[in-house]
Amino acid sequence: MIETKLSDLAVGHYVVKIMLQSGNYNLAKPSYIKSQQVIDKLASKGVQTVLIDPDRTLHQSVLPVATSAPQPNDKISRQQLIKADVLRAKMIFDDSKAISAKVFNDVQSGREIELAPVLDITETAMNEVFKNSSALACVINIREKDHYLLEHSVSVSVLMCIFARYLGIDPATTHQLAVGAFLHDIGKIKVPSHILHKPGKLTDDEFEIMKTHVNHSIDAIEKTPNISSLSLSVAAQHHEKLDGSGYPFKLNADDISLYGRMISICDIFDALTANRVYKEGYSHIKSFSILRNLAKLNHLDSELVDKFIKCMGVYPVGSLVELHSHKLAIIEEHNTDDPTRPLVKTFYDVEQKGYQAAKSIDLTCDEDYIVKGVRPDDFNLDMNQIVEFLLRQG
Repeated sequence: MIETKLSDLAVGHYVVKIMLQSGNYNLAKPSYIKSQQVIDKLASKGVQTVLIDPDRTLHQSVLPVATSAPQPNDKISRQQLIKADVLRAKMIFDDSKAISAKVFNDVQSGREIELAPVLDITETAMNEVFKNSSALACVINIREKDHYLLEHSVSVSVLMCIFARYLGIDPATTHQLAVGAFLHDIGKIKVPSHILHKPGKLTDDEFEIMKTHVNHSIDAIEKTPNISSLSLSVAAQHHEKLDGSGYPFKLNADDISLYGRMISICDIFDALTANRVYKEGYSHIKSFSILRNLAKLNHLDSELVDKFIKCMGVYPVGSLVELHSHKLAIIEEHNTDDPTRPLVKTFYDVEQKGYQAAKSIDLTCDEDYIVKGVRPDDFNLDMNQIVEFLLRQG
């Protein structure tokens, strides 16, 4: 903790309490400084120094900012705006992973979960999704094989926000869903490592141990002060199935909430598409097919699965495709009128086996078209490097 003069306070600092002031102003709770207006308000109340936690400082770019729409004479290109969105989304994702790591460590050590950072970062992510879901949808495709547990928790939380926004669920409820999704797998830290990271199929006994992770998650969440019952419920139901064969409560369809049905879909989709140390992820198209098959088996809600696929798009933002021209491209924007002809950005020549100058193409008015969805691994490419290349291209 560092005592900091108000003149040195900046957007992104996490203020724990007021130390020196000429009045009697009190903070409602420890929180992030989200704008210069907040600092000005503290100054108007006579605050002179505050106590900040430097370990929780967030880069200003990850905080929601109030900006007016660019005027016609603003010299800001669409590509610059997209680049700024992606950079901010990447910062949100990285900060989310750091907070997720601390939560897992606290649970492993038997400490109480510190809810405030979780509330703050999930609210920031939710605001970003409601403002522009495409950027975060793109960033959650940038995964590291050995960070699956952390990235899965964050990604499912983001997917829940994107899905909730599509379904028209209000922001206050969406935030509680995001928190529950962020915490849904924390109990896995209590599962023995040789079972949690086993590359092959689990034995029946091992699977019974694996299933206990939900109970461990519930226990840890229940002990968290001020956690909402909705956040707890959505985490508790993420492995329930409509036919009653899920766990830990074997709930039947009538007892599984809309939100429980939603997180089951988001959880499975992210698990299917993510790369792990011992398994390559499936393409989005194949993952959609698997979701539909699970719906036919009465494990998932078929109507919600169809809505989730429409929400994500036939080719989700941030996914890769191969074009008829033998170029690889990343999906930039959906096309609601014709989902098979989205806005894409080419970056790689398959025949020449090399990167090329990035070019945005609206496939609705171009002769080129998508041949198939692909994964970076199909061409010995790395998604991190692809995104870095595209960001440099502007």
